[in-house]
Amino acid sequence: QVQLVESGGELVHAGDSLRLSCAASGRSLSTFGMGWFRQAPGKERELVASAGWDGRSTVYADSVKGRFAITKDNAKSTVDLQMNGLKPEDTAVYYCAANRFPYGVATRWPRDFASWGQGTQVTVSS
Repeated sequence: QVQLVESGGELVHAGDSLRLSCAASGRSLSTFGMGWFRQAPGKERELVASAGWDGRSTVYADSVKGRFAITKDNAKSTVDLQMNGLKPEDTAVYYCAANRFPYGVATRWPRDFASWGQGTQVTVSS
């Protein structure tokens, strides 16, 4: 059983940058794709970004393209989300997730992810 722990969420101002990190324990995730999702109050959970198992393929939500970047470090079993140019509408709880099956490419579908972290709060003030 893999455990995912997110960190880095905090209160920032619009235009600021923030880096979220997700560390895995219990099992190496070097062969699994990873993703970041977010859920704002009253809204459904949505994909922010995902990376394939080798980090070469990526998928981004249209709302974050050009501002956010996902990086996967297989040696450390971590996945980071660099967030630049933050906007108030980026306010949400951000979740890290690991693919259900190994050796997958980047995917945007929640059903493809089997392990989830507890989430970290990101709040962007205007």
